[in-house]
Amino acid sequence: MLRNAIIPILLVLQAVMLPTPAKANDYLQCVPFARELSGVQIYGDAHSWWDKAAGVYQRGAIPAEGAVLSLASHGAMRLGHVAVVHKIIDKRNILISHANWSPINGRRGQIERRVAAKDVSQNNDWSRVRIWYAPIGKLGTTTFPVNGFIYPGKAPKNSGRQWASAKPETSSRPPNRSLFDRRLKAELSQSAKDERPNEAAPTDLIGDLLDRLGS
Repeated sequence: MLRNAIIPILLVLQAVMLPTPAKANDYLQCVPFARELSGVQIYGDAHSWWDKAAGVYQRGAIPAEGAVLSLASHGAMRLGHVAVVHKIIDKRNILISHANWSPINGRRGQIERRVAAKDVSQNNDWSRVRIWYAPIGKLGTTTFPVNGFIYPGKAPKNSGRQWASAKPETSSRPPNRSLFDRRLKAELSQSAKDERPNEAAPTDLIGDLLDRLGS
C-alpha cells in the first residue's frame, strides 16, 4: 500500500525536476532575436515581416545600421529569415547579427554577431545576398533573394505602400550609434539565457506563441 502511494509522488517529482527534451520549437529563432535587437515590433514567421511592415515601418533597398534585413522564402528556408544590420562596410558588404542560421558545435538556434553578408546582385541593389556560414568558415555558396530592409523608424501616416526599390525617407536614417551599441550590449548580456530557451521561460510569452503559430 505504501509503495503504491509513493510511486505517483515520485513520478510527479520526476516530471517537475527533470527538464523535458528540447524540441525544434525550443531553439532560439531568428524572429524574436531580430525583434529584440532592432526594436521592430513585428510578429509571425520571418517571411511575413516584409508585408506586415508595409505602412507601419519604412522599407527600402538601402542597408542601414539597426535595420532588419528581410529574406524571402527560398528552397528549404521556407519560413524566410530576418537579421539585423550591425555595420556598413562598403556598398556591397555589411555585418549582421542574427540567430538560428549556422549550426555551431552541432547545435541549432545559435546567435551569430557581426558576421558578413554580401550583396551579389547584378545591379548592386541588394536583391540577392550571400551570408557567412560558420561550418565552412566563409560566405555560404547559396544566393538568397532579399525583400529589402525594414527600418526602425515608423512610416509616415498615409504614406502608402513602399517597395524595396524605394529609398528610405529622411526619418529612416540609421539609428543613433550609441543607442544601437547599448542595445547590442544588452543582447550580449542575455545571450547565454537566450541560447537555452528550454531552460527558462520566454520573456515575451504572447510574442513567442505568435511566432510559433505564424500569426
